[in-house]
Amino acid sequence: MNLTTEKNGENLIVHVSGDLNTLTAPELSDLLSKELSGVKNLTLDFAECDYVSSAGLRVLLATYKQLKTEDGTMKLTNVGEFFQKVLKDTCLDAVFEVE
Repeated sequence: MNLTTEKNGENLIVHVSGDLNTLTAPELSDLLSKELSGVKNLTLDFAECDYVSSAGLRVLLATYKQLKTEDGTMKLTNVGEFFQKVLKDTCLDAVFEVE
């Protein structure tokens, strides 16, 4: 997995490429814990991410909850067909803002 970030004031965009799975989810979690300070609006771009496992979903949920308690927002963009199905099957499409 490869992660790149763009930060502009209270806005952070994280581009995720590769698989977000049990082995790589801690990498995303570490990056977010370092980068979220002062962030109110997080966008996670999944244009180049083909697979998201339950470990990846746990990181996304924890991040969402953290931002929510701090009156922040989180949205998922460029979500592929497989990931959309996972979100729908887990009812997380009702939790996350997906574009």
